[in-house]
Amino acid sequence: MTPTKIFVRLVLFLALASCASSKKAKFEDYVFETKTEKQAYLNSYDKALKLWDIPYTEENVQTSFGTAHIIIAGPKNGKDLVLLHGMDATSTMWYPNIKSLAKNHRIYAIDFLMEPGKSTLTAKPLSSEEIVIWYNEIFKHYKLKKFDIVAASRGGWIATLLAIQKQNSIDKIVLLSPAQTFKFIDKMGKTTTALMLKLFPSEKKFGKTLKTFSTHPEKISPVYKRQFYLANKYAKSNSSMLKMTPFSDDELKSITNPVLVLIGDKDVINSDESLERAEKYLIHVKTKKIPDAGHFLTIDQSKIVNDAIADFLN
Repeated sequence: MTPTKIFVRLVLFLALASCASSKKAKFEDYVFETKTEKQAYLNSYDKALKLWDIPYTEENVQTSFGTAHIIIAGPKNGKDLVLLHGMDATSTMWYPNIKSLAKNHRIYAIDFLMEPGKSTLTAKPLSSEEIVIWYNEIFKHYKLKKFDIVAASRGGWIATLLAIQKQNSIDKIVLLSPAQTFKFIDKMGKTTTALMLKLFPSEKKFGKTLKTFSTHPEKISPVYKRQFYLANKYAKSNSSMLKMTPFSDDELKSITNPVLVLIGDKDVINSDESLERAEKYLIHVKTKKIPDAGHFLTIDQSKIVNDAIADFLN
């Protein structure tokens, strides 16, 4: 069976599990099944956000599809920089990087509304077209023009989706091990640990998952680990991964922005093939493989990643 077929079967299984769990929902919420579980998760989010250790404000913006939660930091006169986090990671994931990112940029870290976090979906699951509309409503609210984007994993796929739109105001783009963007998941067998964690959460499976995606899981803050674990334990699985397929040659060629693509040398999501395809089809691209780093490269090698991003954006 090909990796693509394996992937499709896995995500279909995940989607079916989601449908089954949603029928048991005890209150109206797209992600969580009970108010108690949601509050426990939000408490862990607030504790993890303190790891940023810089001044920030939290704002909620009403959109056509629900409430968007944005964390704002950095100098008001700095260039605007949008942060798009990885799957189930939320904007708190940027704690090893935020001081560097916010040094010269005005930060807008957005929680994705179909995942655990503080953004809240009040509509049905969004299509790719609706995801674009949702982000553009946020950009319009803050009057963002010629802004940069730093995006990780699933956030990288979303950043690429935004960049292929004819009408966009994006300047530079940094893709940190973007999932399903240049190719399907590289080491499908190893990533099944994450799927099993989502379907049958346990502390043991969580530990195995961290070791699969990170070369240095010991570097991950226990406070953040708790939030990330609760995201997998309490949050309902959803089928949005089904919409994430690699972009076509023509779609990638349509991106004229300067793009930096970083992956870890031990990444289970991307490989050299990802960088080769980025170099072949993106017009203005720089690529780099980070040594001794996995999919969680922003934590595994935060200084190297921070320096590479700063050199590219500044």
